[in-house]
Amino acid sequence: MVSANIFRKICPVFAPIERLVLSVALLIVPLASIVAGEDESPNVLFIAVDDLACTLGCYGDLIAHTPHIDRLAAEGVCFQRAYNQLPLCNPTRASVMTGLRPDVIKVYDLDRHFRDEVPDAVTLPQAFQKAGYFAGRVGKIYHYNVPASIGTDGFDDPPSWNRTVNPSGRDKVEEELIFNAEPHRKISAALSWLAAEGNDAEQTDGMIATEAIRILEEKRDEPFFLGVGFFRPHTPYVAPKKYFAQYPLRDLRLPFSPPDDRADIPVAAFAHNCPVPNYGLDEETLLRATQAYYASVSFIDAQVGRLMEALDRLGIADKTIVVLWSDHGYHLGEHDGMWQKRSLFEQSARAPLMIRSPGHQQDRGPCQRIVEFVDIYPTITDLAGIEAPEELAGRSLRPLLDDVNADWDGLAITQVLRPQDDRLETPVMGCSIRTDRYRYTEWGDGQHGIELYDHQTDPGEFHNLAVSPDERAARVIQRLRPLLRNFASGAIPETPFNPERL
Repeated sequence: MVSANIFRKICPVFAPIERLVLSVALLIVPLASIVAGEDESPNVLFIAVDDLACTLGCYGDLIAHTPHIDRLAAEGVCFQRAYNQLPLCNPTRASVMTGLRPDVIKVYDLDRHFRDEVPDAVTLPQAFQKAGYFAGRVGKIYHYNVPASIGTDGFDDPPSWNRTVNPSGRDKVEEELIFNAEPHRKISAALSWLAAEGNDAEQTDGMIATEAIRILEEKRDEPFFLGVGFFRPHTPYVAPKKYFAQYPLRDLRLPFSPPDDRADIPVAAFAHNCPVPNYGLDEETLLRATQAYYASVSFIDAQVGRLMEALDRLGIADKTIVVLWSDHGYHLGEHDGMWQKRSLFEQSARAPLMIRSPGHQQDRGPCQRIVEFVDIYPTITDLAGIEAPEELAGRSLRPLLDDVNADWDGLAITQVLRPQDDRLETPVMGCSIRTDRYRYTEWGDGQHGIELYDHQTDPGEFHNLAVSPDERAARVIQRLRPLLRNFASGAIPETPFNPERL
């Protein structure tokens, strides 16, 4: 074999070519390493927002001032019809983080931990830890009692994290200033609010953004999974005064409901914590509560903007998967005065979900396919190339990130446990299936009422077709009832029945 030096002596004409080849190689090798590194180990910024309805510009809300979240939605894929598994903080968060349905983890309320039923569950951040990632949490990812547990670990899951940070700000210190429209209730469950003095950085959620940015700066050169959980707009609705000013009361209205809206709705369908329309409060008080809610949403939007700016500034936006989700939807007076959560109507079961992935082009448009929150876990692990447990209930949304109009045949199951009270002698489980066109709901396997809504003609879910079903409605119920029960039990057919083809 001729050595390189001898080759240069006998073929001097090749020297410039050799230098060119070497120069190109030096450029290609690090570039390939960078690309491979991004493909193998993208970061994950996992943003959870507490009690956030689809009150965002990117979901068509004409009131909301949410430029930063809207930008994130435009740069990724905004899932317009994403549904949580149980519209209450603890159950839905446990479901998202384990990738399992409530009936598997047996978490239906606020006081049970998922590891009581599935002690060996591998949570989403644990899956990333197993792959060599740093996993950190700032704020509320698992359940917290708000505002009582702010500044603590709440109902956390220690194995999920390498590090946790629990800020506590001015909103916690100044709780005595909060106005409570229902003094007989704790501020955590009542319509309560405060237009706060001071700036964003003094509030708990502002401090959460600051601490999260500090971790982004620290971990910018190693793969990370960072959970950032904001407490607002959960009650009490607290935000600096400037955000209240964005929503003058004269511009706000209560949502429309037909005069007889409650007449065809089962008793069990109304959350126990909202026994009478609008809590019996007057219109001005309700509008002030609406103002405070939207102010809190805009406050959180600003904190999300700070996180996005930090990714850009640190040069890691192009190698970071960003997921933003809310644990469930939220009522602001729909259906003749329903507020907060724990219902199986669209406003509670549907919630924001958006994903920006480095491997996908921007401006792909919103996705109208039906997806579920149990899909979040397998999607993120798929995008990151991380091994996921086989027993996950959902499926990766990657096909919809590739093409928002891809064939999908999606169905969504949402359930809620209706506690016993003076209107119900025993607790009742409600279970609802959402197809592209219909929502079908059973309370206590139908013993406490059923509901059917046609979203093609009735997007507000005002006309319960199950009360006096015509021939078509009866056929839809006949087909959806076994599908609902089989789907909820895990017996999902390979090709789900599509009632829209009736």
